[in-house]
Amino acid sequence: MAINLVKGQKIDLTKGRDSLSSIMVGLGWDPIETKKSGGFLSSLLGGGGGGADIDCDASVIMLDENGKLKGKENLIYFGNKQSRDGSVVHSGDNLTGEGEGDDETINIDLKRISPSIHRLIFVVNIYNAKQKKQDFGMIENAFIRLVDNQSKEELVHYNLTENYSGKTSLITGELYRQGSEWKFSAVGEGTTDSDIGSIANKYV
Repeated sequence: MAINLVKGQKIDLTKGRDSLSSIMVGLGWDPIETKKSGGFLSSLLGGGGGGADIDCDASVIMLDENGKLKGKENLIYFGNKQSRDGSVVHSGDNLTGEGEGDDETINIDLKRISPSIHRLIFVVNIYNAKQKKQDFGMIENAFIRLVDNQSKEELVHYNLTENYSGKTSLITGELYRQGSEWKFSAVGEGTTDSDIGSIANKYV
């Protein structure tokens, strides 16, 4: 039975779960359907991009114990799908977000994460958001969930229910090391960064 988190909540993932070694992080979202006639919702969204596909990209920023990103190899996204230590593997890019369930997935082998890595930040941003005049006010049903790869049990589910209008990137959650345990924090913070590079630069 998954634990449903709210913004700011933290959970100990591995305490009492000695067998937990590999997890799947699923991220999902749906574009809000706008009426083609240009109705109320369309005018509310300002028209531009409302009917276009919204291409959201999931990424992982791997930080050291000082909260710093050491090298571009520790930024995992559609252009760099696997970490050097093989612990983090990105499923690849979903261009539309249509359909139910996870839109993009990231597999994480907790035992293989380099000892120098202490925090993994999960980010979703809208590709070419500014050019397309798109933001997360045009997205609904956004979530992040963690699944035990061995038992297929959903461990954690966090629905991002805030109004993220005007935001082009979302920091959805963090997986972080505390002693020998791994914990997860539901972050749910929106930013106006235009791409993953802009967010990553904040941690350099």
